[in-house]
Amino acid sequence: MSKWTTILTKRSYLSISTLLFALAVACQTNTEPDPTPKPDPGTGGGVVYKPTPITLHQPGNFPDVIYNLTNNPLTVEGVALGKALFYDPQLSRDSTVSCAFCHQQFAAFGHSDHALSHGIDSKFGTRNVPGLQNLAWEREFFWDGGVTSLDELAMTPIQNPVEMDLKFADALSRVQKSPKYPAMFKAAFGSDTVTTARFLKSISQFLLTLVSADSRYDKYVRKEAGGELTSDELAGLNLFQQKCATCHATDLFTDRSYRNNGLPVSAINDQGRYVVTLNEADRLTFKVPSLRNVERTFPYMHDGRFTTLEQVLDHYRSGVKDSPTLDSVLKANGKLGIALTDTEKKQVIAFLKTLTDDTFINNRAFSPN
Repeated sequence: MSKWTTILTKRSYLSISTLLFALAVACQTNTEPDPTPKPDPGTGGGVVYKPTPITLHQPGNFPDVIYNLTNNPLTVEGVALGKALFYDPQLSRDSTVSCAFCHQQFAAFGHSDHALSHGIDSKFGTRNVPGLQNLAWEREFFWDGGVTSLDELAMTPIQNPVEMDLKFADALSRVQKSPKYPAMFKAAFGSDTVTTARFLKSISQFLLTLVSADSRYDKYVRKEAGGELTSDELAGLNLFQQKCATCHATDLFTDRSYRNNGLPVSAINDQGRYVVTLNEADRLTFKVPSLRNVERTFPYMHDGRFTTLEQVLDHYRSGVKDSPTLDSVLKANGKLGIALTDTEKKQVIAFLKTLTDDTFINNRAFSPN
């Protein structure tokens, strides 16, 4: 949620949250009301619980969805509940920080104000906030992949002491006591009982609707009106496919892998996925981010050290630092980095800006009101 990329310490706080989630759901398995529609005796057997189904948008140029929608079907009512929770600051200890506090729509649901996540009491975390988009096509979350289910994601930032700093049981209690939520839970799940599973699944439903696939590049690929690219943009696309698409693959612009891209280790000394796996091969590796809406999701890298795309490409041209886990694509033929002329750098950046999806960024369905 707000600052979903922050890690509690350099240990795996995420693993603790995942365990708590599993225990909470397991404890509720036999006690929570069945959300199956029930006849209403006062209406001659009519169905009270009748949510309105939504079909998840599957762009023609995207791979198949990964998220299992059969376990959490999208409904108008579930998405509305999830959106209300996403924008609700009472899910933080002092009721000042919501998920949307950091995941701001104008920044493609990222946070351009700070290099590192910025949470309760103006505390800072250790990692940059990425944009939220196309989460139905993801298997793992956070820069280190410490959470492996979208339905478990919200628990971590809510409880993280430098993000929202609220015990999850207290968050549920606040929602249960709020006058606006019982009717929303009943509409979404057939009962006004607020449970861990329903809370988390409703947030997932809203997040699943955040599909970004209407950029100028998408229209170009799908041969739709408005998809014209300039000569520089086309040259940049060609260069990107040659030099960048190994990692930023498919039209999701990520292969979902974890790689060491040669950044010098900062004072934070973030060891990346190694914190989760304790595998030496994962030291200093981080999840390859999608480049969709990259023009809006600055600053860049896991610690937000670069503020411009020019700085990012300059790193790949001349700033790559060798180490035992440096990705092999960055030391081909005995040379570090990616060779780009000044002209080629400008062309690649011109192409990257065609990935900006103004329809997504301005979609009122994702806004609080």
